[in-house]
This record gives sequence, C-alpha cells and structure tokens, in this order.
Amino acid sequence: MSDDLPIRDAATLVLLRDPATTPKVLMGQRGTGAAFMPNKFVFPGGRVDDADREGDAGFLDPGDMVRLASDSAVPPQALATAAVRELREETGLTLVGAALRFFLRAITPPGRPRRFDARFFLCAADGIAGDPDDFSQADGELRHLGWIGLDAARDLDLPFVTKVALAELAEIVVDPTAARPVPFLDNRSAVSRFRAL
Repeated sequence: MSDDLPIRDAATLVLLRDPATTPKVLMGQRGTGAAFMPNKFVFPGGRVDDADREGDAGFLDPGDMVRLASDSAVPPQALATAAVRELREETGLTLVGAALRFFLRAITPPGRPRRFDARFFLCAADGIAGDPDDFSQADGELRHLGWIGLDAARDLDLPFVTKVALAELAEIVVDPTAARPVPFLDNRSAVSRFRAL
C-alpha cells in the first residue's frame, strides 16, 4: 500500500439527540464491500465536493471559522456544507438553520487504502426538519442507521477516530458550554502528532 496517496478533505456530521437525559448519536454501518473501513460503524460523512465550495449550510461560530481555516485550503463554509450534504445523502435527513460545532480534526494515517483530512461537526438533532427516525430517503451507503446511546456506541465495531470522537462527545455532553480546544490527530507523515486547535 502506497503511503503517498492524496489526502482528501472531508467532513463528518454527528447528530446528538436527548443530550440532557439519554444522549444518543446517529450512526450507521458501512458495507462489507466498502473500500474504506468496511463493516465499521461510523457517523455520516464524506469528502468535500467542488459544489460544496459554493454552499452556505449551517451556522459556524467565529472561533470555529478561525480554527477551520487554520492550516487548510478549504473554506470553512465548504466543510460545513459538505457535512450537511453527506448527512442528507446518507441518512435522508435534512437540517434547517442548524448551528454546527467543530470539535475534532483527524487525518487518516499512511498505509490505508484512502486518506482523508476529516473535520467533525456536532449538531443538535433539534435542527432536523421532519421525523428524525425516517431514513427512507437514505442512499443506502450506510446500513443499520439508528440512534445509539453514547455508552452502547463504544461497544460497536468502530474505527479508532470514531472512538476518539465519542470520547470527545462524552466530555462535551457533561459541560456543553465549556470552552475546549479542538483535538487534531495529524497523520500527514509517518510520525503521528496530536495537537490542539
């Protein structure tokens, strides 16, 4: 496996439901034949398309705009637009006027069949237009779509970065208003670095 694969910009959207009582997140399972992370349970997300650069989906906090623009050639709103679009395609759910919170960035380590520079966004499920349990318009890329409790999600077959995201979410749920740095798992080279944005 070549370690010089292009690193593609990507965005992931984590929907959080019932955070004050029984926090749940929306996840699905990738197919057995998927080239990247087959059979793993993941959040909806994918690479940034050219059309996303024209979008303006979701409200981003000014601080998040600065963090997203740091060390990136992709406009922050393009990343937010990609996250919202991927959610719509993979789950059939649409967000309306929702506030997105940037809470994690991770670059796929060398040696994988594909590599992404993924930005993870958090959004309250209250921003969903329509029935949050209606996945009838999903494109089929993710199977077994459903709302899973944070504790139960940790027991699924997960990629490492998803485990990191769940750990961050658990901290955010405890104190959602606390100012927190955004962790960055920087695997651009063979030496993995952990930074805070």
